[in-house]
Amino acid sequence: MPPLSPLSSAASASAVSRSGVDRRVFLSSLLGVAAAAGLSGCAGASAADSGSKADTSAPLSEKVPRGTELTIASYQGVQQLQFKLAGLADLPFAVSDWVNIGAGPDVINAFRAKSLDVGNNAGIPPIQAHYQGFDAKIVAINITRKPNYLFATKPGSDIKDVRDFKGKKLAFSQGQAQGVVLLRALKQAGIAYDDVNLVPLTSNQFLTALQAGQVDIAPLANSQAPAYLKQYGSKGAHTIDTDVVDLLNLLWAPTSVLADRAKAAAVAAYIPRWAKGQVWAYEHPDAWNEEFYVKTQNLTLAQAQSITELANKPLFPPSWDEAVKWEQETADLLAEGGFVKGFKVDSLFDRRFEAIAAKAVPAEYRR
Repeated sequence: MPPLSPLSSAASASAVSRSGVDRRVFLSSLLGVAAAAGLSGCAGASAADSGSKADTSAPLSEKVPRGTELTIASYQGVQQLQFKLAGLADLPFAVSDWVNIGAGPDVINAFRAKSLDVGNNAGIPPIQAHYQGFDAKIVAINITRKPNYLFATKPGSDIKDVRDFKGKKLAFSQGQAQGVVLLRALKQAGIAYDDVNLVPLTSNQFLTALQAGQVDIAPLANSQAPAYLKQYGSKGAHTIDTDVVDLLNLLWAPTSVLADRAKAAAVAAYIPRWAKGQVWAYEHPDAWNEEFYVKTQNLTLAQAQSITELANKPLFPPSWDEAVKWEQETADLLAEGGFVKGFKVDSLFDRRFEAIAAKAVPAEYRR
């Protein structure tokens, strides 16, 4: 991959804080033209685009009408593979496309383009979508209790812990899980945003930025770290572990999709299989290591095992109260930094779906 182009210095000094983040251009750099256009109407996006006037109060249908289709996100083919291995492929609706998409900004853009019905993300993308004026709701939740991310240093770095982040250049994606993990780590360490240089990037740019030395630190998923350290560990790159978690792994969908009774029924039928697929992968680590990490991600078996050893046990809460509280804390944290406007996050949750995932799994996976 070619190195990233340097960040533009054209923004006026009055618009840029000492953290190096121009709040006004942040989203356009992160989310692309489509999302930037949406942001310009965040005070009143059209109902046709956002589904903001769609009615989601109707009870869910117990059966999926014949001919119903959904377009579902399946980053790196994870969902199809889990369903195949776990024997869960008997969906009562047609999947018009499994879209290889995972990053929150990309999912939001796909929602806007009406090319995606269901996404799988962390807690921060729904907050970002709300800030842009796009109406979407959370329909399933998996609680993660252990960190899914760690902080990787550029080669030759002498940074030892989060307290050393002060004054450094940190890769920051406002619309993705990695962004909130970084903000929570800074808050825990007592470091103000203005005491660091937050470099606006999307997560697929983090590795290139580290390699090129354009950032000192980037949050990487546990699954990314082994390959990075294999290549750059001998050159002084290393990782920094924290106890900061990104609590929510969730399914969400545009409100316009959930207002369609046929599609909402299909989403409700998809959720139990989504939950069972994660339980299967957790209970069959050897098979998952071989079939996914080794065969599709080209990792060694040892690297795959190091990832699954850190894997979270899937936990599907019958009540979403903890998730709502955590999502509110996240929204407040972003608002404190001036990245979004404060709001009550209750509107992000479609409680009609609240207990579906929990009912689909054994009791030990309901928390």
